Amino acid sequence: MSASTRPDARRNAAPYLYGRENEAVAQVLEGGHYGHTEVTEEFERRIAGFLGVPDAVAVASGTAALHTALLAAGIGPGCEVIVPSMTFCATVQAILAVGADPRFVDVDPTTLCVSDQLVMDAVTDRTAAVLPVLFGGRPVDLSVIQEELDQRGVVVIEDAAHAFGSRHGLRRVGAHGALTCFSFGPIKNLTCGQGGMVIPRTPEEADTIRRLRLLGVVQPRGGRANTTSCRVEGFGLRYQLSAINAAIGLVQLDGFQAAEDTRRRLWQTYRDALAPLDGVTLIDVDVERAVPHLCQVRVPHRDTVFATLRGRNIGVGVHYPPNHTQPAFTAWHRHLPATERVGEEILSLPFHQHLTEADIDFVATSLEQALTSVGGSFGHRRPRLG
Repeated sequence: MSASTRPDARRNAAPYLYGRENEAVAQVLEGGHYGHTEVTEEFERRIAGFLGVPDAVAVASGTAALHTALLAAGIGPGCEVIVPSMTFCATVQAILAVGADPRFVDVDPTTLCVSDQLVMDAVTDRTAAVLPVLFGGRPVDLSVIQEELDQRGVVVIEDAAHAFGSRHGLRRVGAHGALTCFSFGPIKNLTCGQGGMVIPRTPEEADTIRRLRLLGVVQPRGGRANTTSCRVEGFGLRYQLSAINAAIGLVQLDGFQAAEDTRRRLWQTYRDALAPLDGVTLIDVDVERAVPHLCQVRVPHRDTVFATLRGRNIGVGVHYPPNHTQPAFTAWHRHLPATERVGEEILSLPFHQHLTEADIDFVATSLEQALTSVGGSFGHRRPRLG
């Protein structure tokens, strides 16, 4: 990729390729089998090995991962699922897709994630699942309340769409016992172009998800080719991951250590560049354990700052407008003061592996100028101590 076409601060996010993805896709195309093949299954094995888990089930997207995980956990009509409003709408749509009701909860404004206390305050007799969102890549630790959730029969299903590679203690997210869902969409820490993965808790759960992802058919692909019939045992959807996407994922996995190191370094560079600015609060992703997916700040006059930076061709964004205020989810609205407040303040800065330190310095300087222009004292540099 030439310097003139390299994504920079004009892009909020951008995929990062390691150079062998084209060759890997070409091999699949030349082989003539583009659906779920042994390439998909190799990707599953490699992901399981990377995470240190017995099994991983590939699906077509992160949303498909959430949908099938909820179904495999037995979540359906009459159930209530605790979920933060601060997430992409896909999380909520997956809950509705199984016929359950979302129970929106607030977040800690310093992390944009749920806490154990916020979860327990929201539990009711109808609560069947908790769906924490690992926002920006930050791991969410609910171990303090895990025993109580287990006693109540409440399952934890992690929306780890942002958090592939992040760690709970010494273990990677997905390897600590929760039913975990990853996204491998275009701009994720690891991309398949499009794809997702479920980390099941039991072999039975894995079998259920594999059946669901292929229209309820139980025979493996190779076995079906050698018979005159197939067995459909229940509901299912076309959610399998194609070999084309899996081939991209295998190359990405080979390069993941570089992704982990680069994303941490870039986030830390932002942290240092933003530290002197008054009026700017950096969202804490727990960078020592997370592989950051986003770099977000809270700022005053957010909408004006957003428009000012966009006018300067800086690719800022907003992740995400709170879901409990969306027209589609009016029936489940609750007053969530912290979410409503941060929903008016959060700003996502350009964050992807193509960025340089010069790009980040440019963004920080432009943010300082934008805040000064709209807020008077905001944006002035804090004096450094020592």
